[in-house]
Amino acid sequence: MRQFYFLFFLHNFFQMFITIITDCNDTHTFGRQLTRAASLFDSVPIPVSIYGGFDEPTDLEAGFSLIDTLDAARGHYGLVMLNKAPRSGKAKKWKNGTPFGYFWFKDTLIVSTVDGYVLSVAKKLGMVDEVKLFDIPTVMNWAKGSLLDEFDADYIINTQFRSFEFMPRVAKWVFDKLDVPFEIMPIDDIVQAPMCVAVIDNFGNLKTTVLPQEIGFETGKTINLEGFGELICYDRLKDLPNGESGIIIGSSGYKENRFIEIMTQGQSAKEKFNAKIGTLIKVV
Repeated sequence: MRQFYFLFFLHNFFQMFITIITDCNDTHTFGRQLTRAASLFDSVPIPVSIYGGFDEPTDLEAGFSLIDTLDAARGHYGLVMLNKAPRSGKAKKWKNGTPFGYFWFKDTLIVSTVDGYVLSVAKKLGMVDEVKLFDIPTVMNWAKGSLLDEFDADYIINTQFRSFEFMPRVAKWVFDKLDVPFEIMPIDDIVQAPMCVAVIDNFGNLKTTVLPQEIGFETGKTINLEGFGELICYDRLKDLPNGESGIIIGSSGYKENRFIEIMTQGQSAKEKFNAKIGTLIKVV
């Protein structure tokens, strides 16, 4: 019996986690992605759904969710796969959609699309210094015959569902420390994160990409934000009077770098200020 518990402990201690952050999030599509990842890694993935619309820069939401996922994982042994591709004419600049790349944060592998703001918040917090970029035809020709048969390799080069066919496979190969071919994407190629609303939670609280020092946050201080008016800085949500709006240092971020949030006690700040993802945060 003691041996059983010891083996059970070892299995759970070394078991990896997988988180999938994606805007391909209808039940049918999510099910395919989760099953594919589970079949490759023998680990049940955690799904994180990002809004898949056209009218907001939700690559910011994806990038913000990446930070909170890495914060939750604490550098643990695992994998984050992030897929947030442009859903507009911007996508046409790539031959077959935005490229994928990877980097490590401690013992966590991040495999991600690289276009837009998906890696901008990680760059802001100094969690990535370069990205190893994949060229899918090059990777498939490298894998052909040893890791994939000729049909699968050729099919993946042209598939439109690359986050299902390519991303989990290449993540497995990198995680297994295989010499997958790549090119270096310099940190300067990752665009700067704007100071704006990045995530709106189910209570209507506005999570931003703004660090407290960037707006001169001090408890009790009144700050005038364009489009929001004069808001008082509070330590915690519980200190905010009923019906009042204010600025709080939220829980999102990493270690000492936690982002500010705009909240309204007992109400939706989103509805009160008609805010959306991308709404700018500017001191006036």
